[in-house]
Amino acid sequence: MSMKLQEPDKQKWYVQLKETYGFTAKEVSFLWLRLLAIFALTFAVIFGIGIAIGLKVLFGILGFGTGLLVTTYIFGKIAEKAAYSSIEGQVGAAASVLNALRGGWFTTPAVGIDKNQNMVHRVVGRPGIILVGEGARPGALIAEQRKAHVRFAPGVPIHELFVGEGGTTILALQKTVRKLPKSLRPAEVTDVRRRLEALPKNAIPIPKGPMPQGRKVTRR
Repeated sequence: MSMKLQEPDKQKWYVQLKETYGFTAKEVSFLWLRLLAIFALTFAVIFGIGIAIGLKVLFGILGFGTGLLVTTYIFGKIAEKAAYSSIEGQVGAAASVLNALRGGWFTTPAVGIDKNQNMVHRVVGRPGIILVGEGARPGALIAEQRKAHVRFAPGVPIHELFVGEGGTTILALQKTVRKLPKSLRPAEVTDVRRRLEALPKNAIPIPKGPMPQGRKVTRR
């Protein structure tokens, strides 16, 4: 007789919201006051229009709902920024951000690493191969990894990104990767991934702070 294991319950939205607020409040001072001000300003503008045209009740309801939506949206952006800021500067922070990419992106952390904790992470997607350098001076590692990847995946576009001074920020990393021009079809992406599996992999500690996915921030 077979037994079907029961899947664990998904986290309730209000529990996730409470955890996200608690984390963000530690990173952002006077968070509740900022959110209250956003709600009050949004409500006041819409309700004021309602008073001016003689539709106070209708625009009062509209202002309340719109205020909640605007406040929730801005809170999501604040929480997202706080989550990234909490891991910025940690070893493997870029890998943690890249691992949160969804929808046809495949990340391999630390395909190259040296004794000074410079490292290179690899992302494979529609743009081709993206090598992301992290650390004080990852330039030599990037060049080394480019040569290795050209041998294993000749003809595949290779992009280079640097995280930190002179490059992209942790906060903008996902957006920068997604904006790269698409060159491969999905089937070609799969083929490139298989070819690159033969390259050596390194294990590094990945920061375990909450990472946003879309507008949500997952729990730690």
